[in-house]
Amino acid sequence: MSAETIATIWAFLIATAVFLYVCMDGFDLGIGILFPWIRGREDRDLAVNTVAPVWDGNETWLILGGGGLFGVFPLAYSTILPAIYIPIIVMLLALVFRGVAFEMRFRAANDVQRRRWDWCFSGGSYVATFTQGIALGALVQGIRVEDRAYAGGWWDWLSPFSLVTGCALLAGYGMLGACWLVWKTEGEMQGQAQALARRMGGLTLAFIALVSAVVPFLLPQFRDRWFDFPLILAALPVPVLVVALALTYFRALGRLGTAAPRRGVVWQDGIPFACALGLFFLSYTGLGISMWPMIVPPDITIWEAASPRSSQLFMLVGAAVLIPIILAYTAYAYWIFRGKVKAGQGYH
Repeated sequence: MSAETIATIWAFLIATAVFLYVCMDGFDLGIGILFPWIRGREDRDLAVNTVAPVWDGNETWLILGGGGLFGVFPLAYSTILPAIYIPIIVMLLALVFRGVAFEMRFRAANDVQRRRWDWCFSGGSYVATFTQGIALGALVQGIRVEDRAYAGGWWDWLSPFSLVTGCALLAGYGMLGACWLVWKTEGEMQGQAQALARRMGGLTLAFIALVSAVVPFLLPQFRDRWFDFPLILAALPVPVLVVALALTYFRALGRLGTAAPRRGVVWQDGIPFACALGLFFLSYTGLGISMWPMIVPPDITIWEAASPRSSQLFMLVGAAVLIPIILAYTAYAYWIFRGKVKAGQGYH
């Protein structure tokens, strides 16, 4: 295979790793985002117990994405990271802080300490999610590069667009978290999650519309992809599918609790979650259509940023071994802990 082909394969692998991280860590960050609206200690314990068996493994994909970027696209790594150092460092600290709070809330000696750790868990989720959205917005709006090095300022990442994408990701992760709870709980807790899923879903769709309206005008290359014929033909299915999924999402939420309990109801309760994942996938696809083949907009393509062919190939062999193992143990963990989680069950 040529170096260009291997670089293209790696671009899709890293994009897939980032997407899997967003989906998997997104719903457990979403649980923390929803914490202020979940009533009662037992319900909050139940919400946390739905993600306790899998939340740690969900972050594997973030490491794979960052490590792959460093090893295979070093030019992109060396230009993107200086542009977003502050949000990335704050995000990592928030993830660590949130992880500590996740464990410590179950070891709290009394209700006062438990509430403090709950607020720490929720706050860490908000900060981590918001900074992820800011980092995404800073990348999409473009990074100034001169002589193969970052040429922007210390605060270029902070812009109205990056703040909007930060808020959009908060809404999106909240939607994922609410739909996860709809799938994994029942009774009163599911009713709370259903109401939250409606509100977060509507807010997420509003942000999708806003960001989609702004992105084509950030850079001329983006505008060409969305408005020039025949390129518009490749992009047109995305908004159409978003509308179709949104209708399915709200229809599925409206049907919850209307059918008599029967075998398979757990999977029916998972339809809103599947639709939420689909909305994330379509949003991600839309960004991919705008940016391809740029890895550092507006000037650096994946082939220009790639490491030598031998380095790409060496890492690809390792990825071919490790990625199936990661997928296998992830699938096994989700399968083992499938089904509804009831009060009093789970993590202690």
